[in-house]
Amino acid sequence: MCPLKMSPRQLEPLAKRLLKAVIVLELAGVFGAYALFHKMNSSQDFRNTMNKRFPSVLEVYYQSNEWAGIHGIREQDHKAWSGKQE
Repeated sequence: MCPLKMSPRQLEPLAKRLLKAVIVLELAGVFGAYALFHKMNSSQDFRNTMNKRFPSVLEVYYQSNEWAGIHGIREQDHKAWSGKQE
């Protein structure tokens, strides 16, 4: 039997495994994003590291906080970081 002509019954286990893999990857992404947000939310030093390595990710963090009504984090960070550089 040609592998391209498999019956739907034979494809069910493969489909279930693929669906489980997609769900696991989605959950890993959600938990990873939450862990990154929590780390940035609790550590100004980590935000400084993110600013140096991945400024676009830090920008998303600032924008999401401003969208949620939390303002001033960006300004506090820039004030603290400019004081360290002098």
